[in-house]
Amino acid sequence: MKNLTIPTAEPFFFPGVKTGCVLVHGFTGTPKEMRLMGDYLKENGIASIGVRLAGHATQISDMIRTKWRDWLVSVEDGINLLSGSCDNIFVAGLSLGGILALMAASRYDINGVIAMATPYTISDDWRTKFSKQISLFMPFVKKEQSDTVDQKTSKKHVDYPVYPMRSIAELCDLVETLHRSIDQIRIPVLLINSKKDKTAPPIHAEKYRHKIPSNHFELLTLEKSGHVITEDIEREIVFNTALNFIQKYSKQ
Repeated sequence: MKNLTIPTAEPFFFPGVKTGCVLVHGFTGTPKEMRLMGDYLKENGIASIGVRLAGHATQISDMIRTKWRDWLVSVEDGINLLSGSCDNIFVAGLSLGGILALMAASRYDINGVIAMATPYTISDDWRTKFSKQISLFMPFVKKEQSDTVDQKTSKKHVDYPVYPMRSIAELCDLVETLHRSIDQIRIPVLLINSKKDKTAPPIHAEKYRHKIPSNHFELLTLEKSGHVITEDIEREIVFNTALNFIQKYSKQ
């Protein structure tokens, strides 16, 4: 049978002990964005599942047919799978994955959430608000630049080459839904952003910090990385900070 998933972009599972983490990739991205983080957690005894969000890592037409609720269900599947073997469950997401991780924090019984390079708003471009209508005559927007400073990992990065306008509309709806749910986030939260990230600069993390009512809130600001911080030059700092957070809030 022919493999429909892009090679190297498959979801993954690394078993561990009683603590596990669901790893959620970004918009138009693939589980490969989270693979290095999964490897790091595995080496430190943490189980991890790198989920593949619905419509991702196959072909762009699949993504156009999905809704944001389909993406959230993909995360829920990961939580349910880990709950069979883990007493402590965390969700860590990158960009769109961070938005979904925060949504999971407002809805599901998990121990903590790690939101990395997570936008508070999608874009100041006026066309974003009309992306659903624009998609009728302009279905895609071409990507203009790499999201990674590290050129070695940038060359190995796997994602769709364009943004589907219809999916951007879903992303905007998801963000609005998160804003309405944000007061439900009471579990420990770790936000990680980079000063050089043009998509989700540190000001976005500050907005989340002021809106999220959790009493256990941690913030890390990177200096050199681009948007895909799980693959970029400061990724070891990201992984170590996430590991410490997971260990800190895991119940014995």
